[in-house]
Amino acid sequence: MNFPEYSNYDAVGLAELLAKREVSAAELAEAAFARLDEVNPSLNAVVRTRREAALQEAADMPAPTAERPFAGVPYLLKDISQALAGEPLTSGSGLLQGNIARRDSNYVARLRAGGLIPLGHTNTPEFGLKNITEPALHGPARNPWNPAYSPGGSSGGAAAAIASGIVPAAGASDGGGSIRIPASFTGLFGLKPTRGRTPVGPGVGRQWQGASIDFALSRTVRDSAALLDLLQILQPEAAFQTPLYPGVYARDMRTPHERPLRIAFTTASPVGTPVSGDAAAAVMKTVRWLEDRGHEVEEKLSPVNGVRLMENYYTMNAGEVSAMFITLEQMLGRPIRPDEVDIITWVFAEAGKNVSAAEFVHSLNEWDVAAAQMAELSLRCDLYVTPATAYPAPRVGELTHKPDEIAPWMKVSELSADEQRRMLYDIFERSLTYTPFTQLANLTGQPATSLPLHLTADGLPLGVQMIAAKGREDLLLRVAGQLEQSELWVGMQGNPMLP
Repeated sequence: MNFPEYSNYDAVGLAELLAKREVSAAELAEAAFARLDEVNPSLNAVVRTRREAALQEAADMPAPTAERPFAGVPYLLKDISQALAGEPLTSGSGLLQGNIARRDSNYVARLRAGGLIPLGHTNTPEFGLKNITEPALHGPARNPWNPAYSPGGSSGGAAAAIASGIVPAAGASDGGGSIRIPASFTGLFGLKPTRGRTPVGPGVGRQWQGASIDFALSRTVRDSAALLDLLQILQPEAAFQTPLYPGVYARDMRTPHERPLRIAFTTASPVGTPVSGDAAAAVMKTVRWLEDRGHEVEEKLSPVNGVRLMENYYTMNAGEVSAMFITLEQMLGRPIRPDEVDIITWVFAEAGKNVSAAEFVHSLNEWDVAAAQMAELSLRCDLYVTPATAYPAPRVGELTHKPDEIAPWMKVSELSADEQRRMLYDIFERSLTYTPFTQLANLTGQPATSLPLHLTADGLPLGVQMIAAKGREDLLLRVAGQLEQSELWVGMQGNPMLP
């Protein structure tokens, strides 16, 4: 199978070819690796492969069945939390270069049970802490629409791999927008499911206190729907449980709405930062399209204090990274030095030492206040529409901090707790200006999507975000499926790396 033919199909489409025996799993794996060899040197999307093992798995793979719907479809995993037994998992950090996974993560085990064949791991920033993918360990990932620009983060390598045609879908995770931000920057569909919907662990009942969830990026809505059908689970050891969806996402996304939807929208940044004309235009043409189809539309600011939300988000990050350092230092048998990690990682770790248990619990309580405020909004509105990102992708290197900026941050341990919190907000202000909209759904636990509905004059895609009530992925997928058939859907149209 040649690349132009291979690139015509999404994951569901490839599975259908395999089921009809019109192509073999081995042919698909060879096509994926051929494309990887062609584009990865310039994009740096994939940091390692398991070529021999994947080709052998493909050769032995039977045709898809109802129990194994994706049998033989090539897939890529993210180099953080998505562990594959016997393979390295570095989380983008030099500290973990020698880390070998002892077993498959629960997420990966469920993917493999569905027949997907992992080809390797994609690039991610160190410990997934940035909205760009430029780790010192692996170097920057680049955007297939224009390699001078970033594909975003933290699932930037996954986004670049899909948008360049290596695979039709790939593993991703989202703790503050890390599925939706790369989707916005690369013209993909990105769904962050409801907290507790997909597998976590093993040995971890929650990820980032429930803010982070493992799922996927895809080119088509039906791929994300079918993957959600495969991955949704009631996991006994997980801290958060979401009732299983009783229907079939991939089928139900095609059903019409029972009534007109009530839709609220805003183009205003929740933290008071600027929003580009492109982002505002993307939202406005989307809500006009929805209104033209009979849905009720009203402009409404977020009921949540966005600045306080981000302060709570950084408190969680600081506590999580500081706790992670305790584990890593026990594993290494020595303290971690500041020159061994990214400056962001170091500042979070040092600031986390000054977060008291009372402060941490109080911060989490404020997540629940925000969740209650959004639940109240959901009683009146089915969807909340915002820009996915306030701007199209930044240039590679634009948001990576320079040595003269870093120097004063190295003295973080000498500061008071209040000064450290201010430092964190200042450090992230530039990057937050690009992506102020996505963190809300992570802290409230709601499902949210980024839809590729706009192309800038410079030829870069830009997404529109939709947030629904907890458990309503079906509604998000239904609306996304309708928009996918509309003239607004950009998708891969105009992507110079695809035929």
